[in-house]
Amino acid sequence: MNVTMNERVLTRMPMSELSRRWALVQARLKERNLDALVILGSDDFLGGYVRWLIDRPAYNAYHLAIICYPDDLMTIIEHGPLGGSRTGDGSDPDYPGVGEVLQTSAFRSIHYLHGAEGELVSSALRRRDCRRIGMAGMGGMPHRFVSIIADIPGIEISDMTDDLDRMKAIKSAAEIFEIRKTAAMQDEIFRHVLENARPGMRDCDIVAIAQAEGRRLGSEGGVFFCGSAPRGEPAPFRLNHWQMRTINPGDPVTLLIENNGPGGYYTELGRTIVFGKAPSKLLDAFEIARQAQLATLARMTPGAACAEIADAHDRFLEGHGLAPERRLYAHSQGYDVVESPLVRADEPGHVEAGMNMAVHPHFIDRHACGYICDNYVIDADGPGTCLHATEKKVFELG
Repeated sequence: MNVTMNERVLTRMPMSELSRRWALVQARLKERNLDALVILGSDDFLGGYVRWLIDRPAYNAYHLAIICYPDDLMTIIEHGPLGGSRTGDGSDPDYPGVGEVLQTSAFRSIHYLHGAEGELVSSALRRRDCRRIGMAGMGGMPHRFVSIIADIPGIEISDMTDDLDRMKAIKSAAEIFEIRKTAAMQDEIFRHVLENARPGMRDCDIVAIAQAEGRRLGSEGGVFFCGSAPRGEPAPFRLNHWQMRTINPGDPVTLLIENNGPGGYYTELGRTIVFGKAPSKLLDAFEIARQAQLATLARMTPGAACAEIADAHDRFLEGHGLAPERRLYAHSQGYDVVESPLVRADEPGHVEAGMNMAVHPHFIDRHACGYICDNYVIDADGPGTCLHATEKKVFELG
């Protein structure tokens, strides 16, 4: 029996939701008198423009470009056989809203292919005589890709990054429904870790338990950080390369679960586990982090300036004898692990209703790592209830 691609997909967004997004983009193109919008994705963790428009992940190894028009179906440029192309009417569930597919075989490790996608985008724009072009995320695009488009005679390029970022950041009811499912999935992953983690495992073994359970529950991918330390020492989470330490009885372990749910949306859950009785200094550090999270959430009302929230957080830390925050400790999430706005001193944006905000204060002193991480959707009067049901505490495993 043949299995269709539609049967293979974990979760699809309803066409009504995708149509809402396309209408927003097309209306903005008309408002700005632009002939097209060009975006490029290459990273499943930070490729949210692609998924937001066509309900497909960005390729982690390849580029995927999209051209949106104010009054027509989209063109996409994807990895595939050299010279491959086909047309559609926008109804293909694997290419929703797409009227033209162009393919090329290009690799970032091969220098003479760096312009392959840009050449196809340039060709498509020239065929339609598109001269006034919007680009979103242009500063993060490969130089060769942008320069090929910029060399089109008579081209005028406008930055649409802020436009797209705000559209993505304000979540619809359909999106919030999927985001809640992601948070519930992470609660289940953490519960599974608590049931199966044991002293004698390495940090990477803890991650493997979490990652495998996430895949079983429908996650497509994401980030899992884990770090252990001897009792009485701080245990900040570590990236994959530094996860070989063996955990001993009494050791603290900090775990971050930041994978996406079946709909592709990200939330993040972070807690500390101790294989024994938690030291008092660790409990004290966690309580400071928990209070810092509450203090930030109290300021996350619609219209609040993110830079002012960050400044208040620094004053909170200084009031507890800690250094000001130098990490990103709170930000919006969606199809991107990190999306605008950020809560930091140089952020020009504001909190708005409908945003999915991750809040994860984190500090390290000589004895402990104070850390907590959860997500909240911003309602009309501020944050709603925590999306994660996992108890806010240090977990002691006997």
